[in-house]
Amino acid sequence: MKKYKPMLAKTANAPFSSKDWIFEVKWDGIRAISYINKELTIESRNKKELKTNFPELEELTNLTEHAVLDGEIILMRNGKVDFGTLLQRVQASSSKDIKKLQQKYPVLYILFDILEKDGNSLLDKPLIERKKILEETVKEGKNVILSVYAEEKGKEYYTATIQKGLEGVMAKKKNSNYEPGKRSNAWLKIKPTKECDCAIFGYTKGTGNRDETFGALILGLYKEQTPVFVGKVGTGFNQKTLKILSKALQNLAVYQKTLTDVNIPEEITWVTPNLVCKIGYQTVTSDLKLRIPIFLSLRSNKSPQECKLEQINPAKLEEYIQKRDFSVTPEPTGSQKNRKKEIFVVQEHDASHLHYDFRLEQNNVLKSWAVPKGIPQKPGIKKLAIKTEDHPLDYAEFQGTIPKGQYGAGTVKTWDKGPYTVKFWGENKIEFNLQGTKLTGNYALIHFKKGGDKNWLLIKVGDKND
Repeated sequence: MKKYKPMLAKTANAPFSSKDWIFEVKWDGIRAISYINKELTIESRNKKELKTNFPELEELTNLTEHAVLDGEIILMRNGKVDFGTLLQRVQASSSKDIKKLQQKYPVLYILFDILEKDGNSLLDKPLIERKKILEETVKEGKNVILSVYAEEKGKEYYTATIQKGLEGVMAKKKNSNYEPGKRSNAWLKIKPTKECDCAIFGYTKGTGNRDETFGALILGLYKEQTPVFVGKVGTGFNQKTLKILSKALQNLAVYQKTLTDVNIPEEITWVTPNLVCKIGYQTVTSDLKLRIPIFLSLRSNKSPQECKLEQINPAKLEEYIQKRDFSVTPEPTGSQKNRKKEIFVVQEHDASHLHYDFRLEQNNVLKSWAVPKGIPQKPGIKKLAIKTEDHPLDYAEFQGTIPKGQYGAGTVKTWDKGPYTVKFWGENKIEFNLQGTKLTGNYALIHFKKGGDKNWLLIKVGDKND
């Protein structure tokens, strides 16, 4: 059998719909081409034989014959794709460890293409025809399944995929040929770009053209008042940034360790965590480490203590989702990601009783309070604010009527909206500055402990000129 290089995809800027394309889940796993003949071979992109580490995939020999297949090996834990544990399986070397990991963490091999059948090349056949041949050629097994794809409705498919916490979507032209080793416009990967702000706790020694600057930054986020190691970043720097950062870090260098549980082999120079940087990343591992991080910029308008762990381990929207039937209510399901500048929104909600919903964007959700008596606009005025469930970010754009019989039934209108800045965000007190059309200046939310867990006070704080 001829050996093949996998066809690669370019990146699309946004999801799209088209009758000429199909759409599949983009899995976070290991790309693998399998050769099923008299013997089975499963090769990674760098030609590593994977059959030894994944013996459960031997079942391929019982599911098809005389074929070359393309797919992705993934590992699921607790209903989620776990790339970190998959790497453990790849790196296992002893037969004892391989068997133990296989029993505890079995993998799935998701097949999405067929390149050869019975010695005949299928590369020049259209993708949609290769899909049909794949379905006719391969039976599904315990650890081998066929990729499910959708036609035409790419935007809807993307939204549903992201809501399930998956990495993204692959868009593929129906009439495209298979182009081994080529990064083609006929295959596009579509995935969200995630960002977070991290405090810098140290740096590793640079080598080569970086021997006068640094190799990577040691990153941390705060869980309440305690910093937590979330990984290192060594890419995304230009020469100017390297020089500026290197000088600033040298001035912050200290002898004592400033961050614990940093398990990397490189020598680290520790620094006082005074600097904050914006990091782009692909996903977060199960032990809360940034995967494929890239340095984006320094942030001068944020303190290190504001870099909270909740950015990468955000509050969930289970309560919001459980209370709503999205086949009936027009309310958003939660597909929008965070903006560059955080916003607040106040919505007039004419439900069983007219009230105002006050929402602050924080950690990729809208923290929400119901304010029955209206929003204070004069200093010193206090209004009861009842904490409600977190809402998705795209709820800030929602206006409309929630049908009768649904949670919160009634009319929702935007009353005010705009950017805001956090001065302090604690467990029982939040201080912030609003820059809206009707609401401007300093405000505070204070937890009213005697009133129970959900009762807060919303206060307009006097400014110097008031």
